Amino acid sequence: SRRCGLAAGRSYSGGGAYPSVSLTCPLPGVPKAVFAAAESRERFETRVTVLENGLRVASQNKFGQFCTVGILVNSGSRHEAKYLSGISHFLEKLAFSSTAQFGSKDEILLTLEKHGGICDCQASRDTIMYAVSADARGLDTVVNLLADVTLQPRLSDEEIEMTRAAIRFELEDLNMRPDPEPLLTEMIHAAAFRDNTVGLNRFCPVENTDKIDRDVLHSYLSSYYTPDRMVLAGVGIEHEHLVECARKYLLGVEPVWGTGRSRGVDRSVAQYTGGIVKVEKDMSDVSLGPTPIPELTHIMIGLESCSFLEDDFIPFAVLNMMMGGGGSFSAGGPGKGMFTRLYLNVLNRHHWMYNATSYHHSYEDTGLLCIHASADPKQVREMVEIITREFILMAGAVGEVELERAKTQLKSMLMMNLESRPVIFEDVGRQVLATNTRKLPHELCALISQVKPTDIKRVVTKMLHKKPAVAALGDLTDLPTYEHIQAALSSKDGRLPRLYRLFR
Repeated sequence: SRRCGLAAGRSYSGGGAYPSVSLTCPLPGVPKAVFAAAESRERFETRVTVLENGLRVASQNKFGQFCTVGILVNSGSRHEAKYLSGISHFLEKLAFSSTAQFGSKDEILLTLEKHGGICDCQASRDTIMYAVSADARGLDTVVNLLADVTLQPRLSDEEIEMTRAAIRFELEDLNMRPDPEPLLTEMIHAAAFRDNTVGLNRFCPVENTDKIDRDVLHSYLSSYYTPDRMVLAGVGIEHEHLVECARKYLLGVEPVWGTGRSRGVDRSVAQYTGGIVKVEKDMSDVSLGPTPIPELTHIMIGLESCSFLEDDFIPFAVLNMMMGGGGSFSAGGPGKGMFTRLYLNVLNRHHWMYNATSYHHSYEDTGLLCIHASADPKQVREMVEIITREFILMAGAVGEVELERAKTQLKSMLMMNLESRPVIFEDVGRQVLATNTRKLPHELCALISQVKPTDIKRVVTKMLHKKPAVAALGDLTDLPTYEHIQAALSSKDGRLPRLYRLFR
């Protein structure tokens, strides 16, 4: 108190020596500080309202001038069994084109520009998402535009012809690009779920580009673009305002394709088949130039996991993080992912491998855990052997430090991703579309914390009883047969000498 008293009697405006003032004492003449307090958790919970026509309206409050609002539809390539494959791909490209109110795409963009807005549409295997980010004060205009784009598209002959050209170019580019990951993802799904649901092609086959027209699109839209299969989601706006706009623009609106012409919704449950899809391809010229990428063969091996609605989804997510991996040339600097299994056991020990990465794809009724590996064509046999061994080793002992690191990394990645408003929007929309509610980040983190080594071992044991799915791209001269890969993965005891003999 004496030091505080001495400090109070001194002048601090001059440039003399600084007094020795305790940091615990308030400065004289300064108003009492008012610190920000954490607001109640209820304010940040996702609110959901179901309108009379079945449309769900979901919102998440978030500080800021801008908002992200969009319509998510329970529709995608998995629902095209009764239709021509590629319709969802067409709808993605045709999004935000001319509508009943807007004469062209340029007119839509100019309308959004008044509110500092941008728009995007993404189609996946199970969801089509129309989204707009704009100033929150333009919410009325944004919802009106989204309703028009979703329910009143003109689908003119000129727009459909331009879409055909765009899709043909994209398919050509897909087969030429150095990164084969999108192509391999298609192949592994086709192998795992042959000719059903999520195994159906996400990209429009070339032979279907001329067959898809306005009538085909309207027939599909009448079945799947119904209010009960839609969610209007928003982040950064008041829930009551969003509900008011939904009632104004999405309630009682008759779509341009009319009503009562539905051919029925495909409610098939995914059937895991396992199998192999091989594409022999010359990969020597994928990257020309003074330092071309070397010719590589790419292999992806997968096993069925579980849906995101099951309790085992969290242990599988932790397992995927524990496997980790990446490219042999990491751009993240020293230490990036260096403690994951695919770095420690594969990339750090076998320097001839260019890539070893784990992926986890999860859907409403199934899932797929894959490992993608790339190497020189002459070392394909050994590469497959190493990746197969990693699958078997998943069923072994799980270190406590290793598990805690994977859980911490998963929680960190989850929280960092949810710093982005568009990511929160997608999370809100997808969860409400699938479950009518949303698990908040702190709930997911609590579930991640509860994962034990026994949980990892249990889900891996269940996974290893399934037939493998294999996708292979490139020079496949030395690729082991599917029977060899299946026999290696079905090893009950996981003893490596037997595994090595299978490949010799």
